[in-house]
Amino acid sequence: MARPKNPFPTVDIIIEIKDENGNAGFILIKRKNPPYGWALPGGFVDYGESLEEAAVREAKEETSLDIELVSQFHTYSNPGRDPRFHTISTVFIARAEGRSKAQDDAQEIGIFSAESMPHPLAFDHEQILDDYFRR
Repeated sequence: MARPKNPFPTVDIIIEIKDENGNAGFILIKRKNPPYGWALPGGFVDYGESLEEAAVREAKEETSLDIELVSQFHTYSNPGRDPRFHTISTVFIARAEGRSKAQDDAQEIGIFSAESMPHPLAFDHEQILDDYFRR
């Protein structure tokens, strides 16, 4: 019997943080690996790991920040959202303080506002942030 082919579970995190001038913003990372471009921090859920644990781990791995999860925002499941394969992402809103540092598969890191974020973003992250700003 053939094994079922399932989407990969992932998490993305909208990390709310203040920049060095005290202005509210959110973190984006510039990806080292394809698909290239700016994106929300996030990644794959490991076997035996909860979505919440994955979000905290991925945020730490990519930004060096300890985050506080505020809420689960939304789940995105469009089969074309990741050009590599079908993923389902649960998005969390989190808060953090301190200086972020690009690590792991993050080449660069930045704090952006709705007006200053780069375009286009990787994956469906522009749609995610549009939904976040409209909430």
